[in-house]
Amino acid sequence: MSQLGSSRAQALAERLKINSETTLNLQGSTIGDNGALALAEALKSNSTLTTLDLQGNSIENNGALALAETLKTNSTLTTLHLGYNWIESNGALALAEALKTNSTLTTLSLADNSIEGNGALALAEALKANSTLTTLALTDNTVGDVGALALAEALKTNSSLTTLDLQDNSIESNGTQALAEALKSNSTLTTLNLGYNLTEGDGALGLAEALAEALKTNSTLTTLDIHGNSIESNGTLTLAEALKTNSTLTTLDLHGNSIGSNGGLALAEALKTNSTLTNLNLAYSSIGRNGVLALAEVLKTNSSLTTLNLKGNSIEGNGALALAEALKTNSTLTTLGLQGNSIENNGALALAETLKTNSTLTTLHLGYNWIESNGALALAETLKTNSTLTTLNLKGNLIEGKGALALAEALKTNSTLTTLNLKDNLIEGNGAPALAEALKTNSTLTSLTLNGNKIGDVGALALAEALKTNSTLTTLEMLNTSIWYQGLLAFSDAFKTNSTLANLELRQNMIKDTVVMEFSEARKTNSILTTLDLQRSLFRENDAQALAEAINIDSTLVALDLGYNSIEDNGALVIAEALKTNFVLANLSLAGNSITYNGALALAESLKTNSTLTTLDLQNNSIGDNGSQALFEALKTNSTLTTLDLWGNSIGDNGAVTLSEALKTNSTLNTLYLQNNSIRANGALAISDGLQTNSALTTLDLWGNSIGDNGALVLSEALMINSSLTTLDLPHNRIGDDGALALSEALKTNSTLTVLNLWRNSIGDSGALALSRALRINSTLATLDLGYNLIGDIGALVMAEALEMNSSLATLSLVGNSIGYIETQPLLHVSQDIRVMVGY
Repeated sequence: MSQLGSSRAQALAERLKINSETTLNLQGSTIGDNGALALAEALKSNSTLTTLDLQGNSIENNGALALAETLKTNSTLTTLHLGYNWIESNGALALAEALKTNSTLTTLSLADNSIEGNGALALAEALKANSTLTTLALTDNTVGDVGALALAEALKTNSSLTTLDLQDNSIESNGTQALAEALKSNSTLTTLNLGYNLTEGDGALGLAEALAEALKTNSTLTTLDIHGNSIESNGTLTLAEALKTNSTLTTLDLHGNSIGSNGGLALAEALKTNSTLTNLNLAYSSIGRNGVLALAEVLKTNSSLTTLNLKGNSIEGNGALALAEALKTNSTLTTLGLQGNSIENNGALALAETLKTNSTLTTLHLGYNWIESNGALALAETLKTNSTLTTLNLKGNLIEGKGALALAEALKTNSTLTTLNLKDNLIEGNGAPALAEALKTNSTLTSLTLNGNKIGDVGALALAEALKTNSTLTTLEMLNTSIWYQGLLAFSDAFKTNSTLANLELRQNMIKDTVVMEFSEARKTNSILTTLDLQRSLFRENDAQALAEAINIDSTLVALDLGYNSIEDNGALVIAEALKTNFVLANLSLAGNSITYNGALALAESLKTNSTLTTLDLQNNSIGDNGSQALFEALKTNSTLTTLDLWGNSIGDNGAVTLSEALKTNSTLNTLYLQNNSIRANGALAISDGLQTNSALTTLDLWGNSIGDNGALVLSEALMINSSLTTLDLPHNRIGDDGALALSEALKTNSTLTVLNLWRNSIGDSGALALSRALRINSTLATLDLGYNLIGDIGALVMAEALEMNSSLATLSLVGNSIGYIETQPLLHVSQDIRVMVGY
């Protein structure tokens, strides 16, 4: 997801309070702790969200504390990803405390948060009481032996956790052996990841021996990942011995352990009797030729293994020959990974010969093996008769044009291959045209990767021509393939008739400046796309002109995002003109496009006749008061727009005056975002006047407009009369005790407002006292946010008393106020039904 920042995350949180989404992904959106605080607040009232991903957002301890507090009462969230957030041990302690009472969360990911031993200790303690968490991911947290010992102890009594990820945590001998010991009595854990913890041989041997001992009695663990632990051959010998009697483990990951040929021999011996292991990962394990020879021999009789990864083991041609021989009789292996093994042409030839008779292998990875055109020729010949292989990966070889020609010829008759990866193979000249010719008759291939090959415009023209008749290919990747303008033009032409290609990757080609124009031309006849996101595509007003022409006659596109490009006023003018005739577009975003008065004027004119647009996002432009006046004037006659976002447009109090007049007559707009617009007290006065007669607007966001106490006073007058507004956002508005007093008077009579946000103002104990008196009378307000004001112990106490009598408030936030610990207790014990947040 694109970067939101703290302010936009807070606005999104407000919307979350009333929407019905089940999944929200804000990974890497830089929301910070303030954004997390706002989301935590939203989760108190939201009743639909089940999955929240906040990885990589720097929410730190404060954000984690707020989310933890919410988890104590939230009853819908099942999955929470908080990786890479610097929450440290205090954040982990808070989350652990929440887990003691939370009964819905099943997955918690805290990867790379420096929670260390203390954080792991707290979480371990929580696991003793929690009975719903099934997955706990603590990758890269330096929990050490202290944390591992505590978690091991918890596993002895916990009966719900099925997956525990402790990869890269500096756990040494004592910790790893304790976890292995816990496996002897634990009966629920199915997946354990201890990868990259031990670096010394003795500790690794001890881990292997302890795990081997546990595997002899444990009957629930199905996946064990101990990659990168310096286990070497002796440790592998003990594990292999355990596999001879264990009957539950299905996946064993030993990659990166340098187990050597002796380790490979031991595992091969175990596979002769083991009948449950299906997935064995030995990538980069130095098993060499002898190890792979032993494994190949076992594959002739083993009937359970389905996936074998031997990547980077220097098995060379002889190893590939042995595996090829085994595949002639093996009837269970479906996936074989041989990347980076220098098998060269001889190995490829042997495998190709085997595939003519093998009827089970479906996936074969042969990347980076110095396979040249002769090897590709042999594999191509096999594809003409093989009827089971669906995925063939040949990336990073040297098949060149000759190899591509052979594979193309095979695709004309092959009827099973669905995925072919030919990335970085020095394919030039006739290679791409040959593949294109094959696509005209092939009816099974769905994914073709040609990245890093110099196919040029000639190859692109041929492939585009093939797409006009091909009816199965859904993904074509051509990143960095030396395509210029003519190649793109050909693809745009193909789009006019192709009805299946869903993913076309053309990045790192010299076509950036013409992408939108050419696609727009194709869009005029293509009738599949309903949503087009071109945000941050670096196109300019000329491209907007082409796109607008397509919109004129478009009959399927419902949502179009052109945010943060450089279309400016001229681009907005042509898009506005298109809106006059378009009859399907409902959602349009032109955020961050340097649109000023002229662009806004044109859009306003189109709103007077357009009858389909319901959402218009113009945030972070420069439309000013004149531009906003034109838009508000259009609202007097427009009857379809329901959401208008003008965040950060400097509309000032003059724009607010025109808005006031529009609100008196408009009957459809229900959501209006006016954050950071310098509206101030005079603008608030005008808006208040409009609200006294408006009966449609339900959400008004005036965040960061410096309306002050006078602005709050005039808005409170509107609230005494208005009967439609349900959400009023007034954060960052310099509202003090006098403003809070005025709003509290309105709350005594208002019967529709459910959300009032006064976050980050200057309200002290006097203001809190006034609001508390209103809460004794008001019976509709459900959420009151007073976070980060100047409320002290007295204010907290009067709020607690008011809540004893209030019957509607579900959420009260006092986060970031100067409230002592003792004074918070009455708030926390008022009612189980009221969610009170008072921490920092």
